[in-house]
Amino acid sequence: MGFLDKIKGAVNAVTGNAAKVTIDYPKQALAGDEIVVKITAVSTGGELKSKGCFVDVMGQEQTHLSKTENGTKTEMHESKATYEHSFQIGEAFTLAANETKTWEGRVKLPAEAQPSYAGVHAKHIWQLRGRIEATGNDPDSGFVVLNVNKRN
Repeated sequence: MGFLDKIKGAVNAVTGNAAKVTIDYPKQALAGDEIVVKITAVSTGGELKSKGCFVDVMGQEQTHLSKTENGTKTEMHESKATYEHSFQIGEAFTLAANETKTWEGRVKLPAEAQPSYAGVHAKHIWQLRGRIEATGNDPDSGFVVLNVNKRN
């Protein structure tokens, strides 16, 4: 490995660009459901040593209020996590240069999960993220929205 390859590898570790990660999942679920997710990681060049493949699940309530007084608009944004959990669906591995690996796993949503909603001043969202734990910034899929409904 040349000097520039070593520099590129170090930059990828710091930025999370050592692999491209995608997540496939059902777009809707009910509170208490166990959903099937599939994570795919593709090396962007060099070898990547990982401590495992994870699915991060987050519920979050967000509020947005605004008012105009004397011609001046004031806005307030608040958010609070209502649920956070990481599920490990793959053990430690090494992703070789230009290699692709796929994991399939199950993620259980809490039975008491606050359903997704969007109101005038508040909303509750559920998000999933596929993540490869590695040194530096973990390569991940970015958060994607999951619509969670209440079980009758």
